[in-house]
Amino acid sequence: MTQMNTTEPFHHIHKDVNDANPVWTKIVTLWHTRKSIITNVLIVLVLICLAIWGYYHFVQEPKETKANALMFGAKKYFSVDSFRLALNGDGINKGFSSIAQVYSGTKAGNLSNYYAGLCCLHLGEFKNAVTYLKKFSTGAQQIQMFAYGSLADAYSELGNNNDAITYYKKAGTTFPKDEKMSAEYLFRAGLLSEAIGNTKQAIEYYQLIQHDYPITDRGFQINKYIYRLKYLPNDYN
Repeated sequence: MTQMNTTEPFHHIHKDVNDANPVWTKIVTLWHTRKSIITNVLIVLVLICLAIWGYYHFVQEPKETKANALMFGAKKYFSVDSFRLALNGDGINKGFSSIAQVYSGTKAGNLSNYYAGLCCLHLGEFKNAVTYLKKFSTGAQQIQMFAYGSLADAYSELGNNNDAITYYKKAGTTFPKDEKMSAEYLFRAGLLSEAIGNTKQAIEYYQLIQHDYPITDRGFQINKYIYRLKYLPNDYN
């Protein structure tokens, strides 16, 4: 009785699969020739993922929680206009300045830069206000609008009109849903543009208010500013 060769059909099937799927053949060949390298790369990737996960859960998350807790006292002082205590602390509670520095890289540290900048602005420390506010950024557009506006105010107090105009424009175009403040910041950009003799740019800001925010307080009065610059002789034109 003739013995059947059971491996022969499977050999042909395997060969046919490889012939029909050259990509798979390349993958198999690559695995056999680079098995050690591929394994090491996969191990490294897994270790990196574990390290990131561990850092977030055992370092970053607790740090964030602690920073948020520390902000409570500073926010309390800020809410009652005790800006010096809010900025520097009271010896027991940390101030925004310390939280921003020690907990940089956290959301609470980032937000502390914003509050510290506002405190400095109220205290007349305009250079420090610029330093803190330039470190702050957020995806919350309304808060970012106020941050840009506050930064522009600080630059304006320092007599740096060009930078002030730049940030007033950013403030006026970051969150259009707040029509009142958008119009206000664009108006300030226009006034400063007049102050440095750039009448054309001032008119552009005023016309933007006229077009986009006509029913705001600034919108109701903006026509007289446009008319004065375009048609009446004055020191600016």
